[in-house]
Amino acid sequence: MSEMGADQEGIDGVRMTWNVWPRTKVEASKCVIPIAASVSPIRSHPDIPTLPYAPLRCKTCISLLNPFCRVDFAAKIWICPFCFQRNHFPHHYSMISESNLPGELYPQYTTVEYSLSNPGAVPDVAAPQSIPPVFLFVLDTCMIEEELGFVKSALKRAIGLLPENALVGFVSFGTQVQVHELGFSEISKVYVFRGSKEISRTRFWSNWGSAAPGGGRWVGTRRGCRMGMRVRGLRGFYCRRRTASILLIRWGFWNYAPGFLLDELQTDQWPVQPGHRALRCTGVALSVAAGLLGACLPGTGARIIALVGGPCTEGPGTIVSKDLSDPVRSHKDLDKDAAPYFKKAVQFYENIAKQMVSQGHVLDLFASALDQVGVAEMKVVVERTGGLVVLAESFGHSVFKDSFKRIFEEGEQSLGLSFNGTLEINCSKDIKIQGIIGPCTSLEKDLLLLIQSLERSTTSWKMCGLDKTTCLTVFFDISSSERSNPPGTSNPQLYLQFIVSYQNPEGQTRLRVTTVTRRWVDSAVSSEELVQGFDQETAAVVMARLTSLKMETEEGFDATRWLDRSLIRLCSKFGDYRKDDPASFTLNPCFHCSSVYPSLISYSFNSLPAPALLDVASISADRILLLDSYFSVVIFHGMTIAQWRNMGYQNQPEHQAFAQLLQAPQDDAKLIIHDRFPVPRLVVCDQHGSQARFLLAKLNPSATYNNAHEMATGSDVIFTDDVSLQVFFEHLQRLAVQS
Repeated sequence: MSEMGADQEGIDGVRMTWNVWPRTKVEASKCVIPIAASVSPIRSHPDIPTLPYAPLRCKTCISLLNPFCRVDFAAKIWICPFCFQRNHFPHHYSMISESNLPGELYPQYTTVEYSLSNPGAVPDVAAPQSIPPVFLFVLDTCMIEEELGFVKSALKRAIGLLPENALVGFVSFGTQVQVHELGFSEISKVYVFRGSKEISRTRFWSNWGSAAPGGGRWVGTRRGCRMGMRVRGLRGFYCRRRTASILLIRWGFWNYAPGFLLDELQTDQWPVQPGHRALRCTGVALSVAAGLLGACLPGTGARIIALVGGPCTEGPGTIVSKDLSDPVRSHKDLDKDAAPYFKKAVQFYENIAKQMVSQGHVLDLFASALDQVGVAEMKVVVERTGGLVVLAESFGHSVFKDSFKRIFEEGEQSLGLSFNGTLEINCSKDIKIQGIIGPCTSLEKDLLLLIQSLERSTTSWKMCGLDKTTCLTVFFDISSSERSNPPGTSNPQLYLQFIVSYQNPEGQTRLRVTTVTRRWVDSAVSSEELVQGFDQETAAVVMARLTSLKMETEEGFDATRWLDRSLIRLCSKFGDYRKDDPASFTLNPCFHCSSVYPSLISYSFNSLPAPALLDVASISADRILLLDSYFSVVIFHGMTIAQWRNMGYQNQPEHQAFAQLLQAPQDDAKLIIHDRFPVPRLVVCDQHGSQARFLLAKLNPSATYNNAHEMATGSDVIFTDDVSLQVFFEHLQRLAVQS
């Protein structure tokens, strides 16, 4: 099918669970797998054109001009495919013809990007052509000297990678919060805030956000409404030039200072009583940082990068008491509602999240500690603002150091971190947006991930931070009924348009427009077309994300039971079988129950590196396995390989082939790590070693202690009572065909 072409997927960054859609709500409910799209809003592709002018909007449904519009070249009119409104081209389009098309009307350019250089060109989304990126570092000083040294080293290396026009600020915290004045080079100067008391937003606005005297020059101005966000007055949305220049300074003018400031920084000097935790006011520090950016640069893309080394024990946001005899809350405590600080801390961070979303700012969290640091409480801020989270055991670990460096790198290694984005979705008639899962916040209702069905088909969301790997899952609802939409009388095509406005890493405002089309099908008459349009990989991702959301939001939700029932219903609906005869069960290749699972590569003397089954049977004494489970990369040596390596055979000239065999998975692991964010943990282990658990935990238990006598010598077994994949499928077939 043309709708499923790999090239279009790469250009548009859109994949759907169903590439042909049932016409009615009843038929859609019988599909089991929801009608959803996986959308990568700013995925890079060399064939996406950049147009140096503003787009045209339909005057009725505000969708943008696209290749699916019908055009009357003689009358200079285009017809919107969403609402069928006739729109006149403006005067500067007067020269268009069938042989002289603007870029957005070329059939192959279903995705285009507009460079908005004129602030007044497009209402609500236009912005200055170039805005410097803003980075506010928030550093925890309640840690040992060695850990603080690791952080300082990482900061020096990372800050050196910033573009010269970047604005930089620095906040440190322990028992109290210190805002460092970077524009005062002669002597260190800081503003100190008490860590036991929340700082109100009005205090920041009165100190740092007041209006400038007459004739003063404004810095960090906010340009009014932006796709649904309202400005309620001028006070608090501007800052004086002097305030911004001393608290957020241009990196090109500050390149002498990081070494001086960081070398002078010490661990928190507040005394800690024996048997007590350090006084750490993480919540107040983040509140101060959000207030600082809100007073100085509201509506401008900025990131707060927090480096935290332990749990918050002081002030709002506290997750555990200061007494070491009180343990940090566990998952069991959260399930039983036995975490006394949890709800209050979550409410505090929800308020910070609302503030940062309204300001268009992002929170990135880098936490390195052997104990918990309170990510469960703080995640609401990170999720709503589209930030990054990296957890490591120590600030000296490669997971932290390499991941922290990656966010500042440019070129091929760049993450493409972008700021201050908005997403708008337009749909054909009878299609509603049921909800969205991803790092965004609704601009119409203040809910995080799941939005109730809306009355109209155009909705918009705020994405404070996004990058080239950002992916959203959008769920659709078909509102038509058999009576209102009889087969054969409606438009056979449906249309979806995704409009993303964002500030790219270079500070330019871009507007990306992706318009896709799919076909309606009457699945009640023939389900074959519907089956052929099924995308099982997208379906697996969508169901995984939906399950994760239900586990977080629905009390007592049994994920395993819900997934099992959904899979049984899917097989019963689309399988070919005789009732009560499991042996007769067959499934269309489009439904071969694919899943997204870690990759496993085998290395041996007898063959080239090749994919291996994710099964315990793939373990062999004379084989090396490379497992990629995203957050960890495991190099597993079979028992014989490990013995030869320990005897040093790879260092002998006559055993160069063995040396090459050992080096091959190492080289492949480096390639995986090089392109991954967060940087995964590399685990090198041997068969029967303690760290072999990193591999065994991911393998299908086809060999357990129950049937160990059937296994060949040198193979391995998994000590578990879980059933194997083969047994699972046998039970699935039996349940799918039963009457």
